[in-house]
Amino acid sequence: MSSYRLIAGIVALAAISRPTFAQDNPTGDPVVQRIYDEGMKRSQAARLAQVLMDSIGPRLTGSPANRAANEWLLRTYNAWGIGVKNEQYGTWRDWTRGTSGLELVAPRRRVLEATMNAWSAATPAAGITADVALIPSKAVLADSAGFARWLATVKGKLVLLTAPLPSCRPDSDVRAWADSAVYKHAMAQRDSAVADWAARWAVGKANTRSAPALLERAGAAGVLANSWSRGWGVDKIQSARTRTIPSFDVSCEDYSLLARLAANDQHPRVHAVADAVLAPAESPVFNTIARIEGSEKPNEYVMLSAHLDSWDSGSGATDNGTGTITMLEAMRILKATYPRPKRTILVGHWSGEEEGEIGSSAFTVDHPEVMKGLQALFNQDNGTGEIDSVQTNGFTDAAASLAKWMSRMPADLTKNITLMMPGVAHNESTDSDPFDCRGAPAFFLTSSDWSYTDYTWHTNRDTYDKINFDNVKRNATLVAMFAYQASEDPAFVSRARRVPPTDPRTGQPQAVPSCEAPPRSFSATSRP
Repeated sequence: MSSYRLIAGIVALAAISRPTFAQDNPTGDPVVQRIYDEGMKRSQAARLAQVLMDSIGPRLTGSPANRAANEWLLRTYNAWGIGVKNEQYGTWRDWTRGTSGLELVAPRRRVLEATMNAWSAATPAAGITADVALIPSKAVLADSAGFARWLATVKGKLVLLTAPLPSCRPDSDVRAWADSAVYKHAMAQRDSAVADWAARWAVGKANTRSAPALLERAGAAGVLANSWSRGWGVDKIQSARTRTIPSFDVSCEDYSLLARLAANDQHPRVHAVADAVLAPAESPVFNTIARIEGSEKPNEYVMLSAHLDSWDSGSGATDNGTGTITMLEAMRILKATYPRPKRTILVGHWSGEEEGEIGSSAFTVDHPEVMKGLQALFNQDNGTGEIDSVQTNGFTDAAASLAKWMSRMPADLTKNITLMMPGVAHNESTDSDPFDCRGAPAFFLTSSDWSYTDYTWHTNRDTYDKINFDNVKRNATLVAMFAYQASEDPAFVSRARRVPPTDPRTGQPQAVPSCEAPPRSFSATSRP
């Protein structure tokens, strides 16, 4: 998700929160009252999330767990009397994670904190035991011939891929305890280590993204890497870049231990086990689409949006279990309080988001009728925090509609929200993008961070306990009210787009993200 936001103006909707909603119903609308009471007093969010995160667990695209989540949503919506279907949009590789682990067996014994990356190849059932190797310094390698000579030595070894860091203490902790000189030195040491490591691979015209394939062809037994998330004990654990040899993420602390042992000729040796099953053929992948039919304008649509898939070393809780539960709970609230909307209300629970918004992109291509009749789409995809901004993504007239809708909601739901207007069309790497790039008004509901960036986004710590259900309850109620207001509004939201302003760095107009044709199978991509 891009961190860049161009804000032409900010509308802040603020008011003093009152102890009861009945005193703060701006229009006295009984449907708003019912939505608030249902969402805030009878929330089912925690119960629903426990099933999704604890029982089904992480939902890697194409995996049996991903399909189990689709089926659970189908059963849940059917039980509520909401029309629903699983729409297949393609196929993807079908991989199931088993147990995995690393143990240092020489020069001493230690169980290492490590896990295989998604889609990693398996080891034999008994595992493998191999020496650990690291790439020599740039001075030792000297040139491409020296790099080739080193590459010939990695056969049968577990090779360290990424830069070992001098410290795995979070920057915030160093800043809290060190004076400015010590802090600057610590940051410089890390920057130097990373630059030195990149220079080593560059001798062979490689980097940490391309090197796994080189090591695989050279006969390495496996690849070890670290993707530290800058928090205590937290790593980003995503996709393997090898096909036939196992790929592990090793915790920052243990990875640096292996690197120091290898650098000091203390001959680290590791036993590795990776139990995984890759199905011989690709399996179907689905979006789950639920629908409450419109009573007056059935061919115009209000859409809720969140991705169901996740990475799979945690439980996919805040990315994007919370978004999934927000939209699921919002639909439950609407069915209970507003069962005959004027416009059709849809929800898209997408798969393939983590692989590039594949599921939502396929939907935009497969459903031109929804794109033509879309009044508004509300997408949420960044954690358990309270929704604190609405990004209008360059739709110049949309802010007026959103502000009007929010003015009719209780202030305790809207008081902390800023409306980003008009913004520009830009790529947030989330499921509103495929709609926006095709000119349909899709809005991104962003949440306060709650340490999402460092501690839960794509990490091994993204689990049920990190969810704050007070916020999820509020978010679901807010989304239900957005859907209600958008459905009732007699006006159709304008699709006028802002002409992108000049990029001050280049002097050229800012580029508008292009719409890409979604791949309908893993085999159609060039990924390892």
